[in-house]
Amino acid sequence: MYSTYVIRSLSIGTLYIGHTNDLQDRIRRHNSNRNKYTAGKGPWELIFHRGFTTRKEAIQLERKFKSFKNRKYLFDWISKQETEHPDLPSGGH
Repeated sequence: MYSTYVIRSLSIGTLYIGHTNDLQDRIRRHNSNRNKYTAGKGPWELIFHRGFTTRKEAIQLERKFKSFKNRKYLFDWISKQETEHPDLPSGGH
């Protein structure tokens, strides 16, 4: 299973959007400063994730998120999806 995820830095408030096939390990790696972009900016908290059966689907949602011009669009999209599809796997925000 693949996931698209959004994490937030608890120290500076910035967001990071990515995809992975092992969400728990990926979050652990972000918090262990093993990612160039997120190193030194943690700790990180998971604020959203959505599971997919294919990597292609996870990448498509990641690209959609990264195309949003600001956080408001991202949070609005997440809120709408959680309201319309409460049965789909996701994290709170």
